[in-house]
Amino acid sequence: MRFLSSVRSCRLWPVLLVCFALVVSPVMAQTPTPQPTPPQAMMPSPPQLAATSWILMDADSGRVLAEHNADERLPPASLTKLMTAYLVERELNRDNIAPDDLVPISEKAWRTGGSKMFIEVGERVPVSELLNGIIIVSGNDASVAMAEYLAGGEAPFADIMNQHATRLGMHNTHFVNATGLPHDEHYSSARDLALLSQHIINDYPEHYRIYRQKNYTYGGIEQPNRNRLLWRDASVDGLKTGWTDAAGYCLVASAERDDMRLISVVMGADSEEARAQESQKLLSYGFRYFETLALYEKGAVLSTPRVWEGSKNELKVGVDHDVHMTVPRAREQELTAKLDIQADLTAPISAGERVGRMEVRLGEEVVGERPLLALESIEEGGFFKRLFDKVQRFFTNLVGGWFG
Repeated sequence: MRFLSSVRSCRLWPVLLVCFALVVSPVMAQTPTPQPTPPQAMMPSPPQLAATSWILMDADSGRVLAEHNADERLPPASLTKLMTAYLVERELNRDNIAPDDLVPISEKAWRTGGSKMFIEVGERVPVSELLNGIIIVSGNDASVAMAEYLAGGEAPFADIMNQHATRLGMHNTHFVNATGLPHDEHYSSARDLALLSQHIINDYPEHYRIYRQKNYTYGGIEQPNRNRLLWRDASVDGLKTGWTDAAGYCLVASAERDDMRLISVVMGADSEEARAQESQKLLSYGFRYFETLALYEKGAVLSTPRVWEGSKNELKVGVDHDVHMTVPRAREQELTAKLDIQADLTAPISAGERVGRMEVRLGEEVVGERPLLALESIEEGGFFKRLFDKVQRFFTNLVGGWFG
């Protein structure tokens, strides 16, 4: 893992030496010869696809590498089931349900049209089987059965879906059902689906292995995963296809190469083959021309600013998540980070409290910001410690005012 040092700030000592040389020996002072700027790596424009909307995102940093109409509200078809599956995975992780819980199959679930897992009325099917049916073979019947099991019906389950869409920042999404069957008020966007996919991958990695399975058999019926990239590209391991007349052919794909994971969303392609080919174009562009760097680890101490009136004089400051940045290849040396920490930190301070922010730049471009948090708690100091610090801080600020 590669780490980035703190901001490359102005170094005053060399500047003072230069100023001293100009005063003492003006004859010897010479203007330095300008050095040529090293050429940047050549990079083409992002590919233009035969589709209505698309986006390419890095799964770790969240940086968008290419997009077109990414916020347009479109019918998502069976890409809807990404949220259905996400909520099942969430309930499993919270131990609200178990993989071997038996789900009763209603007539409504059995009668639901479109793609099916082929469950039967009156069966009691394990949650794990239904989750496979939702993800691998896009079972509408399985989706309705899980919606009924988790929320008592498809309408209340859609309400839960919308609550989580809001929580995840999916601003151009509204769900009416758990399947993606057509409805005028049922829509999403390429950006929202990429964001949801990022959470599926990062929040519940233990369930993500399901998305790469090429076939699934239930009740003696074997069906293939409709994601053709699973057969063509060994780095692709998800996520979901979709199709209706209104939506066209859609595909959310994800691939990992050399510790870099990308997510592509293509909506409104003309055929199964087209959605696979256009998705492959996006992924190939991202892997060829970008790289994702691990800058800081979760919990790494990035600074130790002064704390006043506390049981300790210094606070350990860092980030609560690994920090990754996605940049064009061969431009790693242009990355700089600036730590902007709150002045005059005063105890008590709680672990996890926000005390500043980190700004990461690629040259002059801001490519990321992260909150800086207290990595420890510092209690208020005793009476004499607080009194001493008050006096010391007064004179420190006074002197600073004279020279500021």
